[in-house]
Amino acid sequence: MKKKSRRLFWAGVGMLLAFVLWTVSVYFVDVRAIGPQGSAVGFAALNESVHRLTGGNMTLYTVTDWLGLVPIAVAFGFAVFGAVQWGKRKALRKVDRSILLLGGFYVLVMAVYVLFEILVINYRPVLINGFLEPSYPSSTTVLVLCVMPTAMMQLRARIKKNAFRRLGTLAIVAFIAFMVIGRLLSGVHWATDILGGIFFSSGMVLLYASVSGLAAGDA
Repeated sequence: MKKKSRRLFWAGVGMLLAFVLWTVSVYFVDVRAIGPQGSAVGFAALNESVHRLTGGNMTLYTVTDWLGLVPIAVAFGFAVFGAVQWGKRKALRKVDRSILLLGGFYVLVMAVYVLFEILVINYRPVLINGFLEPSYPSSTTVLVLCVMPTAMMQLRARIKKNAFRRLGTLAIVAFIAFMVIGRLLSGVHWATDILGGIFFSSGMVLLYASVSGLAAGDA
């Protein structure tokens, strides 16, 4: 493994360890029933303060919910791209390594999503259609922060013109910022949900960058 890839790998491991420690802390530290229907959440003082500050905005929730289809479409697009390569090259092993790894990456992200639907850390600060829903980590944050940065790596490696690469990078960064900030300001997640999503996604993306061969500047 080259120098930069090693750095990215260990940074990714560190972020995933931070996610584990953060999750345990959310489950045990300052847990109080401050949510709807008496639901409890960790870091209650912090979460309650942030939620009071941001309030709730169901329009923003709806917008970010629908825009969550964008990373799903992007992931589907790369799945189709991989399938086309497989068909043309007549062997799965001949599909680009970074695309095969991306497929495995998506599977791992989905597995973690399912895990936290079963292993509930806390519920949303608001009822959705009258029901409590699990909210840790923020699934929208995880989806956006896992799919879009890896898509950016793929596009930067495949788009030859610098102007198009810069434009694509700017659009993706703006989209990520809007979605993560919008999700927090919508009031449908506790601040700790968003932070948990950031820790997990950062770790996964760094690990993907370290093994995919798309980390520029290796030496």
